[in-house]
Amino acid sequence: MKNYVILIALLITIVACKTETKTETETVKKEDVTAKTEAVTYKTFGKEIISDDAIASASMVDHYMSLKAGDSIPAKVTLKVKEVCQAKGCWMTADLGDGKEVMVKFKDYGFFMPKNIAGEEVIVNGLAYIEEVSVDDQRHYLEDKGAAKADIEKITEPKRTFSFQADGVLLVEKQ
Repeated sequence: MKNYVILIALLITIVACKTETKTETETVKKEDVTAKTEAVTYKTFGKEIISDDAIASASMVDHYMSLKAGDSIPAKVTLKVKEVCQAKGCWMTADLGDGKEVMVKFKDYGFFMPKNIAGEEVIVNGLAYIEEVSVDDQRHYLEDKGAAKADIEKITEPKRTFSFQADGVLLVEKQ
């Protein structure tokens, strides 16, 4: 009988100490799902830079409007490439929004960009400035694009442009 009492006491102890597993479900709001971030990787050209603190291209227009020819400001900007020099990748144009674009050249011709990146996103680091582009330079750029001779000869006066001298560029790599 003593063994039965011990056995019953042992069973009661085991049942009383049994851990209860509880399943909880978490409701995730739809906006939380869309806010997830994806890792972005970059290919570096020129000076090694980081993507942090780059400003949007649209906000760069305000900075350009405050400049006079000859002024420059240091900047790091996210841009969408419009065109790249098809001769060797020695310059590119990028969209600033509202029909405005910027001519990006590379410091000391120290590096070149791939010729097939039109439409791609880049982060450029360097100096933003206003440039007075001569007739000869405008014609040279059109030649690099492969423009028709008639279009090249239409250029007859200097043009004021938004320019950027990049010392480093990050190109978003396709996943």
